[in-house]
Amino acid sequence: MFVSYAGQDGAWAEWVAWHLREAGHRAVLDVWEWRAGDDFVERMNDALARATAMVALFSNSYFDRERWTTEEWKSVVARRERLIPVTIEPLTGADVPPILAGIIRKDLYGLDEPTAKAALLDAVSGPTGPLSAPAFPGRSTPDGPAPASDGRRPRLPSSAGMPQVWNVRGRNPHFTGREDLLTQVREGLLGGRQAVIQALHGLGGIGKTQIALEYAHRFASQYDTVWWIDAEQADQIPVHYTELAVRLGIAKTDAGADHTTRILLDDLRTRERWLLILDNADDPRDFDGLLPVGPGHVMITSRNPDWNNIVHSLNLGVFSRADSLAYLSARMPGLSLQQAEALADDLGDLPLALAQAAGVVCSGMTVDRYRQLLTDRTASPLANGLPPGYTASLAAAVDIATTRLAADHPDAAALLRLGAFLGPDPVPTAWLENARDHLATIAVEPNDFMWPQAALQHLARYGLARVDHETFQIHRLTQAILRDHTIEVDTIAVEEDVTAILSAVAPGDPNTPASWAQWAALASHLAARQHTATHHPHLRSTLLQASAYLNQSGQSRAAHDLTTSLHRTWASALGEDHADTLDAAFHVATSLAYRGLYAEARRGHEQVLERRRHILGEDHPDTLHSANNLSSTLSSLGEHVEGRRMDEDVLERRRRVLGEDHPDTLCSAQNLAVTLGHLGEDVAARRMSEDVLERRRRVLGEDHPDTLHSAQNLANILSALGEHVEGRRMCVDVLERRRRVLGEDHPDTLRSAQSLANFVSELGEHVEGRRMCVDVLDRCRRVLGEDHPDTLHSAHSLAITLCNLGEHVEGRRMSEDVLDRCRRILGEDHPETLRSAQSLAITLCNLGEHVEGRRMSEDVLERRRRVLGEDHPDTLYSVQSLAITLGRLGEHAKSTRLLRDARVRSRRTLGNDHPFTEAVTHDLAQALTAAGRPFEAAKLRASGKPKQQRMRGKRR
Repeated sequence: MFVSYAGQDGAWAEWVAWHLREAGHRAVLDVWEWRAGDDFVERMNDALARATAMVALFSNSYFDRERWTTEEWKSVVARRERLIPVTIEPLTGADVPPILAGIIRKDLYGLDEPTAKAALLDAVSGPTGPLSAPAFPGRSTPDGPAPASDGRRPRLPSSAGMPQVWNVRGRNPHFTGREDLLTQVREGLLGGRQAVIQALHGLGGIGKTQIALEYAHRFASQYDTVWWIDAEQADQIPVHYTELAVRLGIAKTDAGADHTTRILLDDLRTRERWLLILDNADDPRDFDGLLPVGPGHVMITSRNPDWNNIVHSLNLGVFSRADSLAYLSARMPGLSLQQAEALADDLGDLPLALAQAAGVVCSGMTVDRYRQLLTDRTASPLANGLPPGYTASLAAAVDIATTRLAADHPDAAALLRLGAFLGPDPVPTAWLENARDHLATIAVEPNDFMWPQAALQHLARYGLARVDHETFQIHRLTQAILRDHTIEVDTIAVEEDVTAILSAVAPGDPNTPASWAQWAALASHLAARQHTATHHPHLRSTLLQASAYLNQSGQSRAAHDLTTSLHRTWASALGEDHADTLDAAFHVATSLAYRGLYAEARRGHEQVLERRRHILGEDHPDTLHSANNLSSTLSSLGEHVEGRRMDEDVLERRRRVLGEDHPDTLCSAQNLAVTLGHLGEDVAARRMSEDVLERRRRVLGEDHPDTLHSAQNLANILSALGEHVEGRRMCVDVLERRRRVLGEDHPDTLRSAQSLANFVSELGEHVEGRRMCVDVLDRCRRVLGEDHPDTLHSAHSLAITLCNLGEHVEGRRMSEDVLDRCRRILGEDHPETLRSAQSLAITLCNLGEHVEGRRMSEDVLERRRRVLGEDHPDTLYSVQSLAITLGRLGEHAKSTRLLRDARVRSRRTLGNDHPFTEAVTHDLAQALTAAGRPFEAAKLRASGKPKQQRMRGKRR
């Protein structure tokens, strides 16, 4: 029995699972059997696969649209042998999927415990009871861990009522998310140990108290005593314990607080079902001898991570973005998704900040105005809108903590202020160690070998930073509040120290994947100091290298955002023609090309090239870099003739200026090889690609991204030449290397995966080709977006594969969508648009719509002749396709004439043994036979079956 429930109904789930096991069933409940770190999806799928029935606890929360979709319900119902629904509360307004609406269910709510137990077992086993005796629950090898820590049964939530002793304030009506954390808390407290103590620690405003409050209310029915203690002042704990002893009736008259505390602790050793919550406990040393032991639970919330040394602890992070959006949407129903995303990003998903923002916005301020205030004066909006249940606003909490820190540990306060001017991402402590001798705002003793680790521990204890053994991190809002409160003269000094820290970091070549981890750590901190870099040439250079890293690692949108901001700032401060300004403009255009926005990239490259030619001259390496990228962009726009002219010119200049084996020279040679392939000159393209690949292997190494780029292009050229087996072998090797070096979702990896899918389909393995195409298309849509040219290419390939599988209707639908997008994004005459149009024309003919297919084929042929020339392989393919369509329409003379011309041109440009030449020869023989000229056909007839749609791989 798999017990399925919403997180809010955990107490019900425990009660149901307990009684199922007691009745002899093998009940699976996540909180009893799954552990932190397990793969949730894997465990869920395994449990569902093993279960013969799923007991579903229907409640209003269970049918929250965020949990299940109709499609998922259909899948669950289809896969389960039995679905056993039991209702644990009235379904008032619940959006029950239609597929479940008619299923008979048992109501458990409103019943006393014996009646509810009988109803549950009746639902599972039927009115007559089980057909055989249940297995003995106490067998020596149970199927899973004990359901509860001490052998006591969970109580029926609807009949238990509130605890007899209770002092917890009201439930937060806006509590959202955190289901995984609540599950971990419950799991930890059911761990099978006596006096289980669970600590929640993390930054101020992270939601520790709110989680404890929600837990207390959610599982109140499972306790007789729940006592909340504000534990910030440890010396007052005996007083609070005395209050609890009085409520329990065990306090002695005239006994002091210390004596009553000992009485209470002794009593809790024997008392069952109690929960003690110590909220905002600070130093664990202050609680020595004050933590209860016995068959109950203790929950501690604290900013101090030192609790992890003595009790089981959970280090809380900020909200997931999904939880942030759910919270904001619930508090502000009219908020658009884009506004919620932007606000959550500004607030760094910090729960307290989100609650304050919701309070202010709901009081009459617009979201845009609030966001502007966050930018201009962060501390001001974060000092207002204190939500119910919180003792201080975020700004006040930061002020209190920093004031205490400065009084107790001034060196740590100075380090905190320095960290406020870095970026919001984790900061490697090695950066501080390397720059310690160059810092002006922090006095570090030469023999202080524990700096900065000792100072960082104080930041963690006061809840102002997250610290691990290699990095520390200050939340962006804490940083902003600290910066707001720093006077100008101190700000200048601190920014100089930040510049010294960032200048000392040397990640390496941004084009080499081995350096990307270090660049990833550095990039956000550089971006946060853009205005400082304007006056520091070294930082400007490093920022430009960071943008190169972002592009090379597949983060072109982030690269575009960064370089656009840099160019705007530097053009104003340094001038349009300054070398760094031009470099920034160059990187803007490059990032646009990576994003598939070729027309915009072209304009940018043209402007930079013109300025560089005027300032630096024709042969300067920067000028040649601009010319190289412009020629590549022209080819991406389908302007291959002009691209070839520029490629040849840049290659000749780079050979003369830089040498044959310089990486930039090899880049130009590779670009020319790609352009030759686009122009249909595959033999020349192969020759150049083989030469570039050999040189890159020798100069850069087998796994360098540029080497893999050359290897992939050569594989595609082999496909165009009909050498599919060797091309596939090379493609498999490149894909494996790219996955290892770049990752599964890098754009280059996706291109290799798509090329391999094309190879598989070319070799007739259409089912496997379809599976691969679907996977690549899904990744492209997620990584690059619906309209990126690579996404369109993947969709086009899938449409062809569907048609090769005989699924012409779906293939047509996809082809029409791709063609519409290509026309809008790339233009009517772009080669990729024409490929899509040609595929759709073929699909129409396969669906019997020969007249419309002919019209489209004639239009594509006319455009290809004009754009690509008479002898281009794509043009010849259009001739062949139109001829076949004419033959089906009975126009055999025209069909024969077109095929004869295509064969002559194919033999001259591709050779007699090329697969296309063989295919068009075969088609000509059939056309001659249909035209009543069998003797001519006999001379041409070739063996083999007709070729299906030819899929020319997209070359890079």
